[in-house]
Amino acid sequence: MDRGNTVGDYQFGNIKSEMKQRAVILGAGESGTGAALLAHVQGYDVFVSDQGTIKEKYKSELASKAIAWEEGKHSEEKILSADVIVKSPGIPEKAEIIKKAKAKNISIIDEIEFAFQFLKGKVIAITGTNGKTTTTLLTYHLLKQAGLNVALAGNVGESLAKKVATQSYNWYVVEMSSFQLDGIKSFRPDIGILLNITPDHLDRYEYQLQNYINSKFRLVQNMKPTDRFIYYSDDPVITKETANRKFIPQPLRISLKNQSCEAYYDGHEMRFSFDGNEFGVEQKDTTLKGSHNLINTMSAVAAARIAGVPVDSIRRGLKTFKNAPHRLESVGVINGIEFVNDSKATNVDSVVYALGSYTGPLVWIAGGIDKGNDYKLIEEEVRKKVRTLICLGKDNSKLHQAFDRVVKEVQETQSVKELVSMALQAAQKGDVVLLSPACASFDLFKNYEDRGNQFREAVAELKKKVEC
Repeated sequence: MDRGNTVGDYQFGNIKSEMKQRAVILGAGESGTGAALLAHVQGYDVFVSDQGTIKEKYKSELASKAIAWEEGKHSEEKILSADVIVKSPGIPEKAEIIKKAKAKNISIIDEIEFAFQFLKGKVIAITGTNGKTTTTLLTYHLLKQAGLNVALAGNVGESLAKKVATQSYNWYVVEMSSFQLDGIKSFRPDIGILLNITPDHLDRYEYQLQNYINSKFRLVQNMKPTDRFIYYSDDPVITKETANRKFIPQPLRISLKNQSCEAYYDGHEMRFSFDGNEFGVEQKDTTLKGSHNLINTMSAVAAARIAGVPVDSIRRGLKTFKNAPHRLESVGVINGIEFVNDSKATNVDSVVYALGSYTGPLVWIAGGIDKGNDYKLIEEEVRKKVRTLICLGKDNSKLHQAFDRVVKEVQETQSVKELVSMALQAAQKGDVVLLSPACASFDLFKNYEDRGNQFREAVAELKKKVEC
């Protein structure tokens, strides 16, 4: 049976009557296309509208089900005839078409909420400003390796709606951004994970941090007493909020210092003590480095254990996990010098984690489009660990201002091939060359993936030359 939940005055469920209900999907990316496919499976009359250009991949998926679509515009007469509108999370509430739909009392929800109405399994939902992709992928890996029938969805992989449309699973591991959380009404995870909260996307939240915090805490708003809420209790924002809010789900606290928590790091190993479980795991027996990955690992392990994964299986899974690319990804060793691609680190908070993953010495590569960074946050770590800073960007003035007196040698380039040669020359055997930019990539690259891919390729090319 589907959940048959009601949002506003609209009843969701399989459409059995001769007159089909009309579902309009706004946005035809991964989220919107998934929602369209699910609506089609559930018997809706489906129309998809995207103001931008729809990728050929998604056009093909829509065409395979004969789903009508438009691109480059929003046709009001087609959209405002809907019984329900499912919007992609990137479309803000203040968008003109959304305002007009609300004026007509049309029910408007997001893709995650729509998918949840027809979902039959259990949900592990993971959010946080940093680390959620790693934690989501690791949680999925631990369940998958244990043989559970599990799907990976949300802000990583395919949309939740597409997963629900194409196959039934016992477990859904879902990465959720604040934008996705903004659109939930009845969505309820059986296990919710909140990793951290630092300022991000504040332009979406009227530049009020509390609005962003409230968005993150929507994760737990529908959870039941039998559900579990895993959170990092050392985070000052989360600590304050949990003290001031009433929570229905059972808490499971993660800590790097408080040994009264259900999962904590004792300086030697990660210790777990909950629901009759008593076991430890050393970080050297995992594939993830750094203190931030202790938090991610403990969160994923706790969720997997609650889901019924045996400890022995968890231990095996931790040894075989491969993280997503561009996140402290080792891309090669040349003359005893390791090159690490952390291109995903587009803010200072992420670089804090990266620097904390190594004892030094480092050749640090940073630069790009500055996002208002406060480099004071990493000044001491840089002073202690960085041998050379190489700036990769068009405007490196803020990096020079922050680190010319902190690091002995500061160089710059706009060429990735030149960059890796400079790094190899600056480094010594045993050093790590760390691309962890602290900045957006759009001055020189398409995105952070392009930056990381070019770095990886340049390292591989240099390695061939050196070893010939």
